[in-house]
Amino acid sequence: MRWTAGSTTRTGVAMPPEPDDRVLRFGRVQRTVHRTTAFLMLICLVTAACLYLGPLAQVVGRRHIVAAVHEWSGISLPLPTLLGLIHPSFRADLQRLNRFAVYDRQWLRAVRRRRTSPQARPAGKFNAGQKIFAGWIAGAVVVMMLTGLLMWFSGVLPAISRTSAIFVHDWLAWMITAVIIGHARKAHKDPEARLGMRSGYVSAPWAVRNHPRWQPEREMEIARKTSLTGRCSIIPLRSRGLPMRGGDAASDRGR
Repeated sequence: MRWTAGSTTRTGVAMPPEPDDRVLRFGRVQRTVHRTTAFLMLICLVTAACLYLGPLAQVVGRRHIVAAVHEWSGISLPLPTLLGLIHPSFRADLQRLNRFAVYDRQWLRAVRRRRTSPQARPAGKFNAGQKIFAGWIAGAVVVMMLTGLLMWFSGVLPAISRTSAIFVHDWLAWMITAVIIGHARKAHKDPEARLGMRSGYVSAPWAVRNHPRWQPEREMEIARKTSLTGRCSIIPLRSRGLPMRGGDAASDRGR
């Protein structure tokens, strides 16, 4: 059996692509943010299970320590994302996740009709499902933090009862668990995607097949940034009082 760059072995492990056949999908910042957030989320889910499920709580014990770990890991969940905002590549990926294109609607229609061919599901760097997942999980984390703080400091907002906060917190925790399991299953079915998150690189054929709009999307972003840079470079020159061209100076005197 001959393995090519980016091919999948019989055990479901993607072979690293060759240096001349790989595409950078995620930089070190994106991978670090993803891993740290996943680690904190895993701690939240495990400690929540130890607090919520009676038999597991009896086995683990030390409820006050488990509760403290759960609370502080939950509060720390947004920190990796907030720190990642310092890097421009991470901000660029967030902008892509926050922007729906026309072909994203086509991707969703293909999912509803159970069409699985790459031609039926066009995608940029992130497909529509990944964008929806990112937006949903970000909102869910915010709600979990707010309800958790209301449970922790029950007297802060007397209008909202602690019972209501517990109800929302518990049900949303179950929903997050189900969504995270689905996310992990999708990743398990795509070894190349896991390779991209692990090493940062994917094979060029995989990128073209699964994200055909990624390269045009990137070219448009580069062109837009170039045009913005060109416009902005003129403004500081005039604001500093540097001499302008003769025609511009004459027109300004005429005004």
